[in-house]
Amino acid sequence: MSLSAVIKKDFHDSIRSFSLISATSLFVVFAVGLATIQWIPVMYRDSAVATSTLALLNSMRQPTVFMIPLIGLVLAYDTIAGERESGTLRLLLGLPNSRGQVVAGKCIGRTGVITVSILVGYALAGAVALLTYESFDAVVFGLYTLLTIVYGAVYVAFATGFSAAMQSRQRALVGAGALYTLFLVGWDVLLLALQLAIYGQSIPETGLPDWFKFLGLINPSTAFMHAVKAVIPEYSAITFYPEGSAFYLQDWVGFVILLGWAALPLGLGYLRFERIDIQD
Repeated sequence: MSLSAVIKKDFHDSIRSFSLISATSLFVVFAVGLATIQWIPVMYRDSAVATSTLALLNSMRQPTVFMIPLIGLVLAYDTIAGERESGTLRLLLGLPNSRGQVVAGKCIGRTGVITVSILVGYALAGAVALLTYESFDAVVFGLYTLLTIVYGAVYVAFATGFSAAMQSRQRALVGAGALYTLFLVGWDVLLLALQLAIYGQSIPETGLPDWFKFLGLINPSTAFMHAVKAVIPEYSAITFYPEGSAFYLQDWVGFVILLGWAALPLGLGYLRFERIDIQD
């Protein structure tokens, strides 16, 4: 069995388990709902704010940051650990497939699931905006959609790496939950605690140093927003992060950080998977 066969099997498994249908339905409700509330309720219809692509991106900004990681982690946390627990992993490796092909195939297969889900949901949201908004830039929204897929793929890689390294679904789920809590809740708390420990209650008159700002940037959600700003300059109007003069604080660095967060957990998970005795 080749890598492509592993990918197809994993994608088909997601269809049989209703993962694809569930994720797609969730994205349709999420994206179409946010597109619709821009013009249906009276409070928005009477608003002085024009319905536009930027207005839609603004309403999607925070929900995207919190929702995409959750779905990516849930889709992939048991993709290898689950097969190991059920005993089907030994069959998969006996076809034959290398362990590297299994890890890569599972990651790509689940990335395909979240890609289809995002494309369907965002396409319907774009259709609502195109038909009802005062102005809508399909190119800008298309770029945002592609970047959202990249963001989702990072968390699929995270979860696949955990799934490859853990011996059971339960441990993989705990690991995925810990990651979500760290990046979406705990990161800002840790930064605040560090800031208070170093500077106390008052920020220096010159502002926080560049190295401290970089600690915020290496959070995947922050890196995603910087990456969006690098491709869609208008996005800067609805996001604000402390600016610095260092080259590592430029928006394009967001892409480098996202790539690193995808590659590192997946690589470490694979190395652990290579040493695991699946007979355990």
